[in-house]
Amino acid sequence: MKILIDECVPRKFKHSLVDHHCQTVPEAGLAGMENGELLSVAEKRGFEVFLTIDKGFVYEQSLVGRAIAVLILRAKSNQIDDLLPHVPACLASLRSIKAGQIERIGS
Repeated sequence: MKILIDECVPRKFKHSLVDHHCQTVPEAGLAGMENGELLSVAEKRGFEVFLTIDKGFVYEQSLVGRAIAVLILRAKSNQIDDLLPHVPACLASLRSIKAGQIERIGS
């Protein structure tokens, strides 16, 4: 699966998502874009999932008719040590998430 990882997620996190092609927003040359534009460009580039820790994302963006899914990772902070315990749940979600869906991982 082709995953775009938001700027607010540490770039090292992508190495935890084994068997998936992951790029961070800066690596994809998309840094600084607003979420709506970012999703549109990500879709055009073939990304299937956008991974973020932005809790407000679900209230800001509609995924109706979109060809991309969003995975929102909720953790104590965006520090890698707080995110890593959620990797198994992320990998499980990536096996079933569909375009246009928003899934939340963590509390």
